[in-house]
Amino acid sequence: MRQRLERALGEALRARDMIAVSALRSALAAIDDAGAIPAGAARAAGAGSRHFAGCAAGLGAGEAKRRSLSEGEVEKIVRAEVAGRRAAAREYERAGHIDQADRLRRWACVLESAVDASEGRWGGP
Repeated sequence: MRQRLERALGEALRARDMIAVSALRSALAAIDDAGAIPAGAARAAGAGSRHFAGCAAGLGAGEAKRRSLSEGEVEKIVRAEVAGRRAAAREYERAGHIDQADRLRRWACVLESAVDASEGRWGGP
């Protein structure tokens, strides 16, 4: 599903569809956040390079591993994004902000299309 979202992002960028770009970037960020592993304990004082106290030295030394997410977990994250946007759209509509509510609903539809496409229920690009 992540690859489907990335392909859809490329298509949205080429089409200059900023609502779709925003929705897809947000979903990809939520997936990345879910894959983050909590930071460990702080480094001991004096650890690190001789030039910068407490820092990691070397290419990639500051990178943390990410956990691998299953397709089901990724789908659950994207569906949660959709549900959140639909709930926010209802709130905006109640407050009289129809344009913003419509934007959020379109945002949710973009992500639903990506989920449905990954399940073979949508014939989109």
